[in-house]
Amino acid sequence: MPLAADPAAAVTLEDVRAAARLLEGIAVRTPLMNLPALADQAGVPVALKCEQLQPVGAFKIRGAYNAVARVAGAGAAAGVVTQSSGNHGQAVAFAARAFGLRAVVVMPASTPLVKVDGVRRHGGEVIFAGAVRSLEQQQRAEEIAWEEGLTMIPPFDHPDVVAGQGTVGLEILEQQPEVDTVLVPVSGGGLLAGISVALAGIKPSVRLVAVEPAGAAKLSAALAAGEPRTLERAESMADGLLTRSIGSFTFPILRRMVREVVQVTEAEIGEAVRFLHRQAGLRVEPSGAVTTAAILAGRVRLGGPTVAVVSGGNVDPDLFHRLAE
Repeated sequence: MPLAADPAAAVTLEDVRAAARLLEGIAVRTPLMNLPALADQAGVPVALKCEQLQPVGAFKIRGAYNAVARVAGAGAAAGVVTQSSGNHGQAVAFAARAFGLRAVVVMPASTPLVKVDGVRRHGGEVIFAGAVRSLEQQQRAEEIAWEEGLTMIPPFDHPDVVAGQGTVGLEILEQQPEVDTVLVPVSGGGLLAGISVALAGIKPSVRLVAVEPAGAAKLSAALAAGEPRTLERAESMADGLLTRSIGSFTFPILRRMVREVVQVTEAEIGEAVRFLHRQAGLRVEPSGAVTTAAILAGRVRLGGPTVAVVSGGNVDPDLFHRLAE
């Protein structure tokens, strides 16, 4: 899908539906899990959209596979390269292997070992450079793309990636047509932008709430400024949400469609990981638990049936043990 002059109009509902057709048999149609204990806390029915059940343990397979499939279909690339703090890298490696393409993933040295091992398990080559989504990391990925003739697959700032992530929104509406509110974690904005396109195209009355760590509140900063702003630092146990800026492609979509952003603290994220483990037996990474954290902490008042997107489950075993036990 080519980039459009107006990013806010660059991804359409039909693009999301086309991605859904392409992903049939690849991405899992993840279930909605009703959690009575969370509903009791919220005062309304609450269901979890369990994206940790995807083949790579996170929603990222949707956007990465959609983008890599289009690269493979063009037939000119020797392989693909990306920068990632973990889940996107695993998804790109998974998709590239499916199409017989080489995959190189540039990761920060601080990446949890479980995510590094995941990239390698799916056939990806790992190169360490810079901090999470830093300029150094991005430049190294761009150098590799140029020097080795590989195609860049951005983590979030690309229409094919956004369209793939939007299939989460399609499934939510098909599984729970009466949904009133959807809570979505936000990092660079690919998942949130994709879901917003799906909801706006089918049921625009749905209330969409973005959730971010208080220590990495890049969407709040961007909406306040009217444009993406780079935070001086981003700190959180939610390593998948540590992007320091909303994407330049995703922001116009989010600015048009997202009206609410809430922030959760580290203590609230940790409590949510523990709650999901004890109440539902779920192994969820901190990034995937922020939507549950927002509900448990009362950061958002809910007025009807709600879906909280659980974005992934690739968590460092030691961290999970400390949080859950």
